[in-house]
Amino acid sequence: MRFLLDAEQRAFAASLDAMLAAADTPSAVRAWADGDHAPGRALWSRLAEAGVFTLAVPEEYEGVGPLPVDLAAAFVELGRHAVPGPVVETVAAAALLGELSALGEPGPAERLLPGLASGKSLATLVLPDDRTPAPNAPAPTDAHTPDTTPPPPDRHTPDTTAAPSGGHALDADAAAVSLVVDGDRLRLASGHGPVRASVDRARRLARPENGGELLAAGPQVARAALRALAWARLATAAQALGVGLALLGRTVTYVGQRTQFGVPVASFQAVKHRLADATIALEFARPLLLGAALSMAPADVAAAKVRACEAAYATARTALQLHGAIGYTAEYDLSLWFTKARALRTAWGTPAECRAEALAGLSGGGRPRS
Repeated sequence: MRFLLDAEQRAFAASLDAMLAAADTPSAVRAWADGDHAPGRALWSRLAEAGVFTLAVPEEYEGVGPLPVDLAAAFVELGRHAVPGPVVETVAAAALLGELSALGEPGPAERLLPGLASGKSLATLVLPDDRTPAPNAPAPTDAHTPDTTPPPPDRHTPDTTAAPSGGHALDADAAAVSLVVDGDRLRLASGHGPVRASVDRARRLARPENGGELLAAGPQVARAALRALAWARLATAAQALGVGLALLGRTVTYVGQRTQFGVPVASFQAVKHRLADATIALEFARPLLLGAALSMAPADVAAAKVRACEAAYATARTALQLHGAIGYTAEYDLSLWFTKARALRTAWGTPAECRAEALAGLSGGGRPRS
């Protein structure tokens, strides 16, 4: 079976690529990491005008969705250009509110979804996850993969968890809508605690304050949270694939320009092998991503996330090795994609958790399709 985008979806992705390439996203990322949201918000508005956030919003709430395949295509481009902000979390929040409406709880959707679709509101989301470590704890690793991650470019930045769960919300300081799911209760947080740094400096974490407005309660909240998790993992997988493709492209260009012994580094067989391995890993992740977008089965989405994130992470390690010492410097743009690949690997589910979900689905013991 072949999973390919149609002509309209490819044109949409190409238009986003062109728009973001002209937008100087590295400057927006660095400003966002320093707490200056203005360039990122301007970029967000352009994405909203292009219709990116309407893809997860039902038509009755000023969206065009849900269209997970189109959203996956868009988020590959967002990852390719390292777009800052809670883009995944906004999509997940939209999915949660849309599912609540479908389950007979339209109030929160009527109130919040039009703002998310138009890009006027940024959202962040916290889902219950006791498996996520507290901030300052080492990032979780897959039991089958040794964690030999090189240190982030800024060794003085605390390596807090990259996952916007376990009580911590991504970019809560920038989001107008902070949703928190606590068991069968959904509340709108009214504030947040101190902002903490992540391994990716542009992923700023904060713990929403307790209390706030109760938006919904009952078993439908837990079911909607499962739907939100599937969309979050799909968008994260797509973003990771885009990050890996950007790292691969930049590395191919770099080794083609750099010379040793009078010849381009790209001519060395060992270099070719590393780049070929990265290319194969990324291209194998692409059909899993599109297949998961078609089914939206939790096991399929989990498999796509682990494959795309592991491919991006492996490509980041290859890129770092082939760039040499310059790859460690925060001033070099490669660091923006390198740290993002590391952070996305554990966001919305570690590799071990996603593998367990995928295997449970194969054995028939996974969660029902969301």
